[in-house]
Amino acid sequence: MPRWDDAPMVGRAAELARLMAAVDRAAAGRSSAVLLAGDAGVGKTRLLDELIASATARGVRVLTGHCVDLGEVGLPYLPFLDLLRPVAAEPELAPSSAGNPALAALLAGRPPSVPPVAMAAENADLSRPLPHRASPQPVDDGRLQLFESVAGLICELARRGPLLIVLEDVHWADRSSRDLLRYLLARLVDEPVAVVVSYRADDLHRRHPLRPLLAELVRLPAVERLELAPLPDAAVAELVRVLAASAGGLPESRVEDVVARAEGNAFYAEELVAAGLHGEALPLALTDVLLARVEQRTPAAQQVLRIAAVAGRRVRHELLAAVGETAPGELEEALAEAVHHHLLVVSDDGRYRFRHALLREAVLADLLPGERVRLHAAIAGYLAAHPGAGTAAERAHHARESNDLPGAFSASLEAAEAARRVGAPSEQQQHLEAALALWAVVPDAAERAGRDQVALMTETAAASRAAGELHRAVALLRSALQVLGPDGNPVARARVHYTLAQAMVRVEDVSGGYRESAAAMALVPAQPPSEARTWAAATHARMSYAVGAMEEAEAAAEEALAAADALGLDGAWSDIAVTQVRARPGADPAEVRARLDEALGRARRSGDVDVEMRVLFNLATTAFEAGRIDEALDWTRRGTERARDLGIEWSYYPAELRHLQVTALYMAGDWDESLAEADLLARIPEMAAHVRAAGLLVLVGRGDPAARERIDWARGLIPRLSAHILLDLVTAGSEIDLAAWQGDAGTAVAVALATCRRLQQVWPDDHLGVLRLVGTALAAVADAAADARRDGDTPAVDRWTGAGRELAGAARSAVEIYRRSWGDTMGVEATAWEARVEAEAARLEGTVALGLWRAAVDAFGFGHVYEQARSRWRLAEALLAAGDRVAAAVEGRAAHEVAVRLGAVPLRTAVEGLARRGRLDLPGVRVVELSAVLTPREAEVLRLLALGRTNRQIGAELYISEKTASVHVSNILAKFGAGGRTEAVAIAAQRGLLPTS
Repeated sequence: MPRWDDAPMVGRAAELARLMAAVDRAAAGRSSAVLLAGDAGVGKTRLLDELIASATARGVRVLTGHCVDLGEVGLPYLPFLDLLRPVAAEPELAPSSAGNPALAALLAGRPPSVPPVAMAAENADLSRPLPHRASPQPVDDGRLQLFESVAGLICELARRGPLLIVLEDVHWADRSSRDLLRYLLARLVDEPVAVVVSYRADDLHRRHPLRPLLAELVRLPAVERLELAPLPDAAVAELVRVLAASAGGLPESRVEDVVARAEGNAFYAEELVAAGLHGEALPLALTDVLLARVEQRTPAAQQVLRIAAVAGRRVRHELLAAVGETAPGELEEALAEAVHHHLLVVSDDGRYRFRHALLREAVLADLLPGERVRLHAAIAGYLAAHPGAGTAAERAHHARESNDLPGAFSASLEAAEAARRVGAPSEQQQHLEAALALWAVVPDAAERAGRDQVALMTETAAASRAAGELHRAVALLRSALQVLGPDGNPVARARVHYTLAQAMVRVEDVSGGYRESAAAMALVPAQPPSEARTWAAATHARMSYAVGAMEEAEAAAEEALAAADALGLDGAWSDIAVTQVRARPGADPAEVRARLDEALGRARRSGDVDVEMRVLFNLATTAFEAGRIDEALDWTRRGTERARDLGIEWSYYPAELRHLQVTALYMAGDWDESLAEADLLARIPEMAAHVRAAGLLVLVGRGDPAARERIDWARGLIPRLSAHILLDLVTAGSEIDLAAWQGDAGTAVAVALATCRRLQQVWPDDHLGVLRLVGTALAAVADAAADARRDGDTPAVDRWTGAGRELAGAARSAVEIYRRSWGDTMGVEATAWEARVEAEAARLEGTVALGLWRAAVDAFGFGHVYEQARSRWRLAEALLAAGDRVAAAVEGRAAHEVAVRLGAVPLRTAVEGLARRGRLDLPGVRVVELSAVLTPREAEVLRLLALGRTNRQIGAELYISEKTASVHVSNILAKFGAGGRTEAVAIAAQRGLLPTS
């Protein structure tokens, strides 16, 4: 695995620019200095390496000195010895200083002898303030000659060219080095010298000898301080991916974990990546580094740190006092020591927290098991005795860690209820899972919980569904059935069966859902009507429609509706009403809307949030499928806002609403908002990954390089989420589109065919999604076939037309299967893509199909701004081929305006290339005449190059020598800035400069 300092620098562009500005000032003849501060591992050395490389590339001489931790007594002038040794090795660099005895003694490791008075002054550390003027006034001791000699040497070097001096880790500098640095920064005023001094901010405790020096230095006019803050999360994530790439990469969840734990520290990130690749929790090397600072503190301070580590990331003073049983004065001294040495910091609310989370992890890892249990027990006891001192979640944690399992069980249930009240389903699920894990070891679990184990399992499954963890919900419900057993209460078993069916359909297991709903129906009689039977029938109707058992579905639906009305079960009535609307495509739109409006009102009256979200999603979907994009967006916004208010924004239907919103915004041409919605939150459940993947539509449309990385991320998830067909569909569509813009017809075909087969398997009678895949892939294949025809490559023409016909056949088959099952009820988007497929299929065969392209333009006019513009571009191309330049210009201008407004760079480039080739009048596009670029002879050579002729063949056809032809080819490449013949032809074609005859 590469080290982080070998990886490309990330997240430090602004800081590097500031340092280079200091170098630029020095190059202009003005001295400058930067005091670079940052915690250990935050990236100071990596930034300085980049600075040195950049300065060297500009011709700046660089001298580097390093300080070393040698304890209380260090070697005098060590960093200056380090940076001056290269100069001593080349005396011709500073001939005037070569014979200086003070410098000779220094470089020989013998600092000049000083009189007793001077020695006393050195021990005093020259701590008085600097004078407020450029020339320094150090104590008049034997060191003055040395200090002035070093300054003179630096000035002499600087006269040969600008100079950058880098001193690293001056928090370890000896007294003499600090004094010399103080002298130099005051002495060097109008010299072409930049000085950059780095030090660890977290090592500067209150009495550190560097602190007063820094306070004085920043008062000098040419000195500035640069605080190196922790890296942003995005930069750490980029670094982690680079570090892990050589080992095959890390799962995205692991990347996010490293980012969260590293807290912007590059060194910590590197160690955590290495630990992750080798299965370690906290690497030993990192633990040693962190604990070294703890072990330097007094026993009282170390005990405070141990209590704080066990207590949590933040801890109150009162808890430390109670648990530590320390006298107030001693506790305050220990806390002051921990704070002044940057181990603890004080939060705005007055609580103490660790400077870095990994420091807490290291302290925890160092505790003996017995000590850890004892501290957890003491903290749990304190929290139980002082209810306002902590949360139920904290109490549960400390009780569990101190082996008080009954106490942990009860506190976990309290914590789950608290999370439910504030709309936090993920946290509710975690606490319920913790309680379930303790059920078997708590003798009176049912009494403490107030419900049986199956009830707790179904409650946990409901929380899992609300949090978007659908597979976990399925697993919990299956476990509940096992606990009930075949002889369990039939009503309880029926409830679990139909709830399991509802969860299974959301992970694309429709046949499994049908089996579960049928089992529920068999357990509960139809008479007398009951809540369990009504929900079983409602669920079974939905599953039966999904598997094509229409008569069974209708019977169950009618039973459910009647029972729901009789029992006043508005939630069940709304659920079955939505099922019937979706099972009957082609129904009167007004009736559908009225039915859904009633369902929404009833769902809200019932308080069934899941059904309410289902109704909102279907209101948005029906509008979307009818081409009413603005109405669909209105519903998606209402739904996502409602879900956010309820704290369930990543449960199934809210996630689908957000995915629909991202897609609808993309269609409407609001690409910035579409991308913002796709990237709204950094952490989302895996089953909602298609929401973020939907942002690919914009990234690919804009030609954003980030598209490739996001496609790879989504592709990595698909094998684990095999039932998540929408993720596959979104990713494949974007990957095909990217391949098409890049001219990679092979990839477009392979991805399209593979995804078409998968869609047909999962949705056998409704897989119209293949129309978009095929329509986009055919664009690339038709381009490849056209190129092959131009080059006279008959085998390639046959190969590409064969692939294209297979794609078109898959699309037509999907339409035929759909119409056989559902009649003529395709939505407007599917109809538009069908028109695109037919137009591209004609282009594949070399046909100028004006009517088909006009039909595609009209079909996408329902509100798909981008695809209509893309169809206009192809229509303009066809009109040019038909000789209608006026109409082609009209279509080209319309397509170009949209491409510019959306920032759709690939489409804009394609339209502008068409305009140049066809000499179309397009705003902002200058048509260059061939004669303005190439000589007549070069134009002839270019024409032959486009036909694939060699230099010898060109010479023969034009009656010139092969050498002369080579000269003409070289001139053409130079004028186009091309690296080869093929690239030159491509550039000429793009600019409309290929000769037509």
